[in-house]
Amino acid sequence: MRILGIDPGLAIVGYAIVDKEGNSLWSRDYGCIRTAAGLPLEERLLTMYREVCTLVDRWQPDWMAVEQLFFNRNVTNAFHVGQARGVCLLAAAQAQCPVAEYTPLQVKQAVVGNGRAAKKQVGAMVKVLLSLQQVPKPDDVADALAVALCHCNRPAVLAVRRG
Repeated sequence: MRILGIDPGLAIVGYAIVDKEGNSLWSRDYGCIRTAAGLPLEERLLTMYREVCTLVDRWQPDWMAVEQLFFNRNVTNAFHVGQARGVCLLAAAQAQCPVAEYTPLQVKQAVVGNGRAAKKQVGAMVKVLLSLQQVPKPDDVADALAVALCHCNRPAVLAVRRG
């Protein structure tokens, strides 16, 4: 099974391709999509959409696992992240790729064993679980890998495959 993990954001979208076969996990690709702060919002979203579509076309994931929006205090930022999530979900829907969504608490619980884990702990566990040489940077990339790993640990959704 192949999972495209997404950590959505307006400036940076972290992405990760993780394969799971039995109990084995492999990271096939990871990185981030960056959009320039000076561009109009619609251009930033278009860039994101095109890049996510390219990833879906290239890797043909069985699932897209996306981190849910965590709303803190900045309403404007929350709206922008919500729009970035929407672009990612649209790319998945157009490719008929099923989507699973996870809260930051669920992701941390699945990867670290503690829903209140610090980002540093998440990155360290991602490195260990995927036998990486170093902790992926920026944090958005480590988070995307963690979202994909979270999905790997969800047996109820693993039985459903892309049609």
